[in-house]
Amino acid sequence: MNIEIINQEKDLIELKMDNITVAEVLRVYLNNSGIKFAAWRREHPVKPIVFRIEDSNVKKAVSDAVSAIRKDADKIVKAVK
Repeated sequence: MNIEIINQEKDLIELKMDNITVAEVLRVYLNNSGIKFAAWRREHPVKPIVFRIEDSNVKKAVSDAVSAIRKDADKIVKAVK
């Protein structure tokens, strides 16, 4: 999986990624956390996704969302063992 930062400002980050599943899971977790804006778009099925995140503390929001995803994934793995 490739993720590239294509734009980064104080309260905004844009990522280019090639995995729609990861983008959608991250979007759901970010929006559930109450950030200002998180969405992705794909201009064409063969082109990468552009993921845009806006909040007063984007880095912390993404870090918290990834931590929550990992925690929930670990719970699922333990439940199916």
